[in-house]
Amino acid sequence: MNVMKDRFIDLYNHQIHRPGADKLLQWLETTDFFTAPASTRFHLAREDGLVEHSVHVYERLQALYQQEFTGGAMPTLEQQESIAICGLLHDICKVNVYQQEPKNRKTYDPTKVAAAESWQVKHDALGDFVWETIMGYKFEDSLPYGHGEKSVYIISGFMRLTREEAMAIRWHMGFSDNDFKSGGYSVGNAFEMYPLALLTHIADLQATYLDETERAGKG
Repeated sequence: MNVMKDRFIDLYNHQIHRPGADKLLQWLETTDFFTAPASTRFHLAREDGLVEHSVHVYERLQALYQQEFTGGAMPTLEQQESIAICGLLHDICKVNVYQQEPKNRKTYDPTKVAAAESWQVKHDALGDFVWETIMGYKFEDSLPYGHGEKSVYIISGFMRLTREEAMAIRWHMGFSDNDFKSGGYSVGNAFEMYPLALLTHIADLQATYLDETERAGKG
């Protein structure tokens, strides 16, 4: 049972109603969107991580939008649809790009160390350890169209985005985007012109670093 998948689909069906939305959801069901990780080794680098991250960003974006624009009141139906589109679909670019592969890592688990052969036990600054093989993820993109821009491209193949929605999804990486790293100013200009773009970026940061790190919820 995938609770986050059920939550995603419920939000999607209740709040996204424009022509083509049903076809997009049907397509998502044919991909690994609901089982893929959110990253290879950072936030939610595990099965079902991508859909969980998408729901987190939606929830953060809705709270930010109400705080900044509606005084805490429920947004209009049109605003709710934009929030859902940007929050739930901003990382649709990550479908079918994470492939599982075996990886070696150190473990300092005393039970595993004690059960190992003496020649298998190593030592470093953190203590005795052994190597173990786990299943991890590697990134292989068969559609190298970028990140935010790839999400816009995929969504636009099914349904029309408003300009502000397209800007919000395109620039959700903010100043980590490769365009800015190479000297571009487009992200800053987009944030000035389209507040939803700035809020989507902030929601993405909040979800990643407040909701999804190992320290999240530990006070």
